[in-house]
Amino acid sequence: MTGPEGAAPGPFGTVGGVSVARPTTIGVSIPIPAPHGDYLQQRRDDFGDPAAWQIPAHITLLPPTEVDGDAYAAFRAHCAHVAATHTSFRVVLRGTGTFRPLSDVVFIQVAQGVSNCEALEVALRSGPIRRDLDFYYHPHVTVAHNVPADALDKAFEDLADYSVAFEVNAYHLYEQGEDGVWRPVHEFALAGN
Repeated sequence: MTGPEGAAPGPFGTVGGVSVARPTTIGVSIPIPAPHGDYLQQRRDDFGDPAAWQIPAHITLLPPTEVDGDAYAAFRAHCAHVAATHTSFRVVLRGTGTFRPLSDVVFIQVAQGVSNCEALEVALRSGPIRRDLDFYYHPHVTVAHNVPADALDKAFEDLADYSVAFEVNAYHLYEQGEDGVWRPVHEFALAGN
């Protein structure tokens, strides 16, 4: 994190003039490296997605989850343990997919590295934070959400031939600021043998 202008808000608020801890909203993701992540964020913006610049391009491992201070500390330790027991792997992103009609989302598909993402997701959710999912886990990179149907169609068609490969050597813990922006606060290197 950089200076105060980029820092996430602190974990305290006030109620009746008394400082009280408030939950922090966190998530864990594999960042899409530059220049690919920057390109996909720009395309998300081109499709009119209001969250394009609030959410860095990523593959989710733990969706947005509220935690208190004690659970957060335990979860950070758990993230370090999980990273230490998993190895780096190759991801290939290729073509588009959609969750429609269940959810108005268009995404880039993970064509290689799916089982590695699934193993990390299960391991991360089996520690101090045992979060139920609203939908089954499906690793992907969102490129359009909360946009009109024609914009979803355009995203699906425009990126149908998209393909890129990269090595995943780490995942990031993110916090959501009060401004709605997700910022990485810690990187966990995959160090397993």
